[in-house]
Amino acid sequence: MKIYDISVPIAPRLTPVYPGDPGIEVGSWKAIARGDAANVTALNFGAHTGTHVDAPAHFIEGAPGVPSLPLDVLVGEARVVAVPVDACAVEESYVEEAALEGCSRVLFKTRNSAFWDDPRGCFREDFTYIAPGAARALVSRGVRLVGIDYLSVERFGSEDFETHRVLLSSGVVILEGLDLRAVAHGAYELVCLPLKIAAGSGDGAPARAVLRSLD
Repeated sequence: MKIYDISVPIAPRLTPVYPGDPGIEVGSWKAIARGDAANVTALNFGAHTGTHVDAPAHFIEGAPGVPSLPLDVLVGEARVVAVPVDACAVEESYVEEAALEGCSRVLFKTRNSAFWDDPRGCFREDFTYIAPGAARALVSRGVRLVGIDYLSVERFGSEDFETHRVLLSSGVVILEGLDLRAVAHGAYELVCLPLKIAAGSGDGAPARAVLRSLD
């Protein structure tokens, strides 16, 4: 059984940050080299940094937050769907062609995964996103978790955030910022555990996500 780490590393000047979100700061709070008894690192970054989960509260006021997300959605069999490298959007037709009936978790591998070859903190506005029609098609098929290999499922510059709203209003968990370079199309077991942040609006949380082969 092979395990694939599909999380991206978090570091200043390395990890891209969605425009308008908090930057990444990682500092030394205590250090053995300075005479302290232990090393303690201080972290400061947004809830939607790197590989992260979006809860319904991200776009819906009063909706459930990260602590209430069901673990049985975050862990279980998932289908990785490879989208043509020339596709600028995951359209409804790709959902139809993938024959996803019975799939609870779907991760889209797009040309975005190649962006992780050399991120260097540079945000790419031209990332492949999930079109609203595809989001509705996923909901209609009973999908409970949808992932993509960049920092948002939404088209950059969107003003209505329809893809997010379609998915989150139906209770679909969104998993963003995946690194699927080493993963082929097919079925795997997903283990995705976001930090159980109990303060704030509960809109999202960074996560460590892995895929395990089923054979």
